[in-house]
Amino acid sequence: MAFDLERPFKFSETSVRQCLPSQLKPKPPVSELGFGTQFTDHMLRVEYDVDKGGWQSPLIVPLEPLTLHPAAKGLHYALQLFEGMKAYRGVDGRIRVFRPDLNMARMNNSALRISLPQFDGEELLKCIKKLVSLDREWVPISETASLYIRPTLVATDPVLGVNAPSSALLYVILSPVGPYFQTMKALTLLAEPNYVRAWPGGSGSTKVGANYGPTIYVQSVAKEVGAHQILWLFGENHAVTEAGAMNVFCVFINDKGRIELSTPPLNGLILPGVTRASILDLAREWNEFDVSERFLTMSDIVKLRSENRLLEFFGSGTAVLVNPVERLIYNNQVIDIPTMDQPDPIFLRLLRTLTDIQYGRLKHPWAEEID
Repeated sequence: MAFDLERPFKFSETSVRQCLPSQLKPKPPVSELGFGTQFTDHMLRVEYDVDKGGWQSPLIVPLEPLTLHPAAKGLHYALQLFEGMKAYRGVDGRIRVFRPDLNMARMNNSALRISLPQFDGEELLKCIKKLVSLDREWVPISETASLYIRPTLVATDPVLGVNAPSSALLYVILSPVGPYFQTMKALTLLAEPNYVRAWPGGSGSTKVGANYGPTIYVQSVAKEVGAHQILWLFGENHAVTEAGAMNVFCVFINDKGRIELSTPPLNGLILPGVTRASILDLAREWNEFDVSERFLTMSDIVKLRSENRLLEFFGSGTAVLVNPVERLIYNNQVIDIPTMDQPDPIFLRLLRTLTDIQYGRLKHPWAEEID
């Protein structure tokens, strides 16, 4: 991607102001970790201002509230975006991040979509690694927990006009997290065609805040019927797209009699998940079954189940990694999926391989160590 950085920020210009000993917070026990409820001692801040020539020097400072003008564009027009990645403490004590280059590329793509300033992903990654290294004691000593990294970019200029912002703030906060779902459990999803997450020409392929806020109400609709999340559908044929904030995968016996792993294609409706890409890469490397990127409709799902060809269904994402699905609710009917009944389920093999890489049991170039 080519873009004009104006004045780029550089890791070499980073200033660090550490907490005083009295400001350091106690580290929570792993057993008390939820998701995104507790935060580490420090944060990264990088300001952008057209009048000052572009990006300013990065600052690592004690975690503190943000000061925004009441007219800041980010508060009025959803000119904000975020990323989600994790740092893992491996079985060897080393700290690793997982394919962070993909997060940096996706974040820049999101910024481009809503006219926020571009940045050098390699330089931001260096800053993030420095931040994680400074707060390394917050990385849980556990193979079921990790340190969630939340880079965020928000427009800050105090102008009530719907146009490109002239100033912005990029910041990164860290949060020790346990499993997104406290126990590994197969999910029930409500396939509800009356709600749409993304549409052609929209921003569904980016991690902008405007994609997520409107989904919260629909989650409550799902819970009213006993489902954990919504299964997002699109079009008159009710094509399956995503589940909650997860990419989705289906395992079935195709018309050739072969096992096939399939996920919707990246056509603008689907978020290009890092875990999604990793699952596809691993499955193609294994070369044990067919792998495809194509839309399946709910009619396809119903037909596969009625013919006993539907084997597994699961979601993927940074927060959940890989989570099985055992039931869909569609048109007031329940579709049971034998995901948990397979003798050697593909979802579980993928989960184990990914966690082996992330926690250092399996050496792999996707896991980048932090000094």
